[in-house]
Amino acid sequence: MAIVGGSRSKVLVIGATGRFGQELVKASLAAGHPTYALVREPTFSLADASLLLRSFSASGVTLLKGSLQDFPSLLEALKQVDVVVCAVPSSQVLEQKLLIRAIKHAGRIERFIPSEFGADPDKVQTLEMDYDFYKKKAEIRRCIEKEGIPHTYISCNFFQRYLLPSLVQPGLKTPPIDKVTIFGSGNVQAVFVKESDVATFTICAIDDTRTLNKVLYLRPSGNVYSQNELTEIWEVKTGKKLEKIHVTEEQLLKSIHETPFPSNMDLFFIYSAFQSKLAARNLRGQIHKKQLDICRY
Repeated sequence: MAIVGGSRSKVLVIGATGRFGQELVKASLAAGHPTYALVREPTFSLADASLLLRSFSASGVTLLKGSLQDFPSLLEALKQVDVVVCAVPSSQVLEQKLLIRAIKHAGRIERFIPSEFGADPDKVQTLEMDYDFYKKKAEIRRCIEKEGIPHTYISCNFFQRYLLPSLVQPGLKTPPIDKVTIFGSGNVQAVFVKESDVATFTICAIDDTRTLNKVLYLRPSGNVYSQNELTEIWEVKTGKKLEKIHVTEEQLLKSIHETPFPSNMDLFFIYSAFQSKLAARNLRGQIHKKQLDICRY
């Protein structure tokens, strides 16, 4: 059960104007937390962003000017909050190092949730093909642990908007109508979680002592599907059988190596989730872990 009663932690969201950051802000407000957003000064003058920021303010969010490159602004923001949740893009993951130093210096933050929200970087099998995508996230984990900062890591695998709408077909945004590419046997399962649900569980975790200094795996049983299962669901829905084209692990690896970066990253994520010989074993181990009941809807 989530901890209830008493005053709610003050939550600072970094990356609040991003797609997932907005969901974190909504979830924090919905849970009754005093909510703050760190916003870079140029963002206030951008047309679309300024509308979003005005809506934040109208909802009760306190807007703080600052950035991950400005140590004084980070310290000033940290003085006002208890919990920090970072949702910056993967390209900015290492920029959290200055934030970690500021959190250590401030000495008052009760929980830090770094920007991960995908596969567990300490478990994923990459064969050195990910251009340090997971290595950078693991590096941030080590920095947090070295400084002794209270933390929770959120591992949710895929957001539902990624790969799922196309039945895991690289380059497509909608499901195929005639033929579908199946990677390997098609029986390896992956997890797809809605961003708003990930945000809700993240906010639920911040005051739960059971998640302190732990990895929280989000593996709802109804969100775990293989390619074969997804294809069957689509075939039933459309009343049409699709031609199956099977791609072996060796063929997929060849495509990854021959496709320029970053165009090959979809293929890499497909490999790590659906094709790797260790993918199924890793997922089974994570699903069989004791799940924390940290939210009641």
